[in-house]
Amino acid sequence: MDSTATDLSNGMLSDSVAQSSSALPSKPNFRGTPTRRAEKAYSSPLDNAHITPNKRPTTPTHRSAASPRTNTPSKKWSSMSNSLDSSTLHRDGSRDPEWRAEEGYVKIYLRGRAINLYAPTSVENVDVTSVADPPSEKLQLEWVYGYRGRDCRSNLYYLSTGEIIYFAAAAVVLHNVEENTQRHYLGHTDDVKCLAIHPDQVRVATGQVAGHDQKEGKPHVRIWDTMNLNTLHVIGIGDFDKAVSCLSFSRLDGGNQLVVVDDANDHVMSVWDLSKSHPKKITETKSSTEPVLAAEFHPLEKGNIITCGKGQISFWTLEGGSLAKKTGIFDKHDKPKFVLCVAFAENGDVISGDSNGNIFIWPKGNNRISKAIEGVHEGGIFSVCVMKDGTLLSGGGKDRKIVQFDSSYTKTGVETEIPENFGGVRMLNQGKGGMVLVGTTRNCILQGTVDLQLNPIVQGHMDELWGLASHPSQHQFMTSGSDKQVHMWDSMSRSVVWSKELSDPAHSCSFYPDASVVAIGTETGRWLVLDCETHEIVTSHTDGNEQIECALYSPDGKYLALGSRDNHIYIYEVTEGGKKYSRIGKCSGHSSFVTHLDWSTDGVYLCSNSGDYEVLYWKVPACKQETSISAVRDLEWATGNCTLTFNAAGVWPEGADGTDVNNVCRSNNKKILASADDFGKVNLYQYPCCQPKAKKHVYKGHSSHVTNVSFLFDDSRLLSTGGRDMSIMQWQVV
Repeated sequence: MDSTATDLSNGMLSDSVAQSSSALPSKPNFRGTPTRRAEKAYSSPLDNAHITPNKRPTTPTHRSAASPRTNTPSKKWSSMSNSLDSSTLHRDGSRDPEWRAEEGYVKIYLRGRAINLYAPTSVENVDVTSVADPPSEKLQLEWVYGYRGRDCRSNLYYLSTGEIIYFAAAAVVLHNVEENTQRHYLGHTDDVKCLAIHPDQVRVATGQVAGHDQKEGKPHVRIWDTMNLNTLHVIGIGDFDKAVSCLSFSRLDGGNQLVVVDDANDHVMSVWDLSKSHPKKITETKSSTEPVLAAEFHPLEKGNIITCGKGQISFWTLEGGSLAKKTGIFDKHDKPKFVLCVAFAENGDVISGDSNGNIFIWPKGNNRISKAIEGVHEGGIFSVCVMKDGTLLSGGGKDRKIVQFDSSYTKTGVETEIPENFGGVRMLNQGKGGMVLVGTTRNCILQGTVDLQLNPIVQGHMDELWGLASHPSQHQFMTSGSDKQVHMWDSMSRSVVWSKELSDPAHSCSFYPDASVVAIGTETGRWLVLDCETHEIVTSHTDGNEQIECALYSPDGKYLALGSRDNHIYIYEVTEGGKKYSRIGKCSGHSSFVTHLDWSTDGVYLCSNSGDYEVLYWKVPACKQETSISAVRDLEWATGNCTLTFNAAGVWPEGADGTDVNNVCRSNNKKILASADDFGKVNLYQYPCCQPKAKKHVYKGHSSHVTNVSFLFDDSRLLSTGGRDMSIMQWQVV
């Protein structure tokens, strides 16, 4: 090693600054922690606003190549430091970042721990007090892939504009199938749970769950205009405890009232007067201690509301500002465990579908059954829908069948079964003309006719989603999720090109440089390679028994690196055009799980981050830790995935705990940097982003932690994945 080189070994820094008597917290032990990240509640998320540029100069000062920085041999180097400078300590325990000119690094603090991020030798100074401007580029949401059908009802309708409306994550999607376009309402701050259409077919009410935001993160209802996407009213902030489970507009009076049910223990039902400029609560009552799945105003009886749920169907009357309740009487019929859905016939009959697979008819104004159609489905009936021609459709959640009845509730003999890969029926609704819309339990939307064919128009994942990789030369990308599904998407046609179901839940993916194959890392320690043409498995290997957190081919395709939750990085030599893999070593040195990987452009060095905020470097094929800072600080990196590097120092918010930023991605033109955070936001920065507290553009739409971001090969678009919201969002770079 060069005598002037600084030592990077051991993963700890012996700083010349005197150690404080108050020791930092010991290194957290991440081994054995759950694979899934726990959802966190935050009190102050970022607003969805573009920030006015700061006028102060912010670029770091570069020195010429002829005046290299002097390296100090007496100091050991690492990303981690236990030194503590009390002058930077704030009341809340956070500390200001520092620039150490002699050693040439920015020191940032995560969870009270110091991390040293070394700058290239050409950087002479970084003013850590100045704030970098946001980039001139901005993002515009172009497409949302996904639909929340797995666990939500009343979530799919056809509008008079020719669009279908549904929701995924915190976004409400208005999708024109014929024109292949989408518009998006992004007023919500967390998961949208329910949707109702006003009788005028223009206004919409949507209800959300409790979210991150201190004020508008509370459960509430938003009433908005589908023409211009403007919010008209925000109702119920402070009135609902857990989530808005269901809602409905009145019909006989032109939609002047709204009924809302809270998802808290007492399932409080409230009725709101919308006739004035400011909506006002008319009344509220505890509806049931059991879950309420639907609440609907009767279309032909003023002030009548029908609710259904666990072990109940109830008939409410709103009179004199209060609600009176009659419970549905099943008489000789088996009382179901759940009444899952209701609809209304043209004559005012209430039609209910239940968990026993039965349909019951409740005559207008009556709480007793007049007709029973038993055994329509094997398992629960998740949706019943009266079509414009008077026919009735029922949809089975378990048997995946759609059965048609005439207006006198006699089977017509027309029925169909949805293919298993799309799931069971969640929601049925009238589509354009005589077509039917079908939302499924596997987060798909189908359109067509019951007697002919139903075609998928929306597909998505149905479990937590982390794996994302952009095609190296086409406008395509791949996602892999805990639902064992791998999807190849086309960003131009906005559709699935092909899909593959695996035997294990997937977590990460990476394209071979020529995209002939793709490597998929799973949650079990197994990883496999898929042929992108035949979609068959080329090879399969297992390294350890913990999750493969990240996978990345070297730029020349000679190696594949796999970062594992067992703290190791497994290195394979790749031959025969990505078809043959031979393990050449294991990089051991991290004391927590490996989170991110980057290759140098020459494919010789690897940079890695870990769960306890280490930054380590490795030389391949030796698989040895590189302990000389002079060997790596001026390297050019083929990718920018590592969240802890000098060029990404500015993405960490003040007081960050180290898990606030899940992933970053540098654009291929090296002008912008995107980050995926734990607040449900996608953030856009200038690149390099080495100024702490850099300004950014912030974009909302996801409701869960954003798990990954990736630019397409030509930087025209950015893709983002939501963890538990299971959605993929496609942003146009403008």
